Amino acid sequence: MKVIAINGSPKEQGNTFTAISAVCEQLASEGIECEIVHVGNKSIRGCISCGQCGKNRNGKCVLPGDEVNDCIQKIKEADGLILGSPVYFSAMAGTLKCFLDRAFYVASANGGLFRHKVGVSVVADRRAGAVPTYNQLNNYINYAEMFMPSSNYWNVTYGTLPGDASKDIEGMQSMRVLGKNMAWLLKTKAASLIPLPEFEKKAMFSFIR
Repeated sequence: MKVIAINGSPKEQGNTFTAISAVCEQLASEGIECEIVHVGNKSIRGCISCGQCGKNRNGKCVLPGDEVNDCIQKIKEADGLILGSPVYFSAMAGTLKCFLDRAFYVASANGGLFRHKVGVSVVADRRAGAVPTYNQLNNYINYAEMFMPSSNYWNVTYGTLPGDASKDIEGMQSMRVLGKNMAWLLKTKAASLIPLPEFEKKAMFSFIR
């Protein structure tokens, strides 16, 4: 089994990386491979609402020249997904928002490419705004019909300088527990003989008539 972790921080090895790594270490101890993909320092445009991904139905965004399409394929082939972000004005980092809008829209417009994978969110914060950011990330996981394990608290770590999060003993425990629960759900899903629910095409309703 394999999990893809998306590092949405501009810092390659900042506190977001520390939080993600703590979850990945627990997954590794359970025999689950984890690949961390750093997108937070890339130049990634936001979705332009062209709708071409839904028309082409090839699992790709038509905007060229960045890592989005490669990452979509990595996530599609993986069993699980970790979304990690720092907090910017009580919200996720802007580059990560651009990445997630496009990746998850492509997935949705192509029949639910991420559907029924196991997904979690983790947040690294200096002081406040972590829970709104955590909720933002979870919106993508919920919308994609992914399965989401929990921890013994919100998946948040605190720190200012890179590596500070490792000193947050409660935050690190949350990441370990999250990794354990994620590993259990991944293994349970893989071992289950019960068929997954059938895909149901989304019904669209407009309140403006």
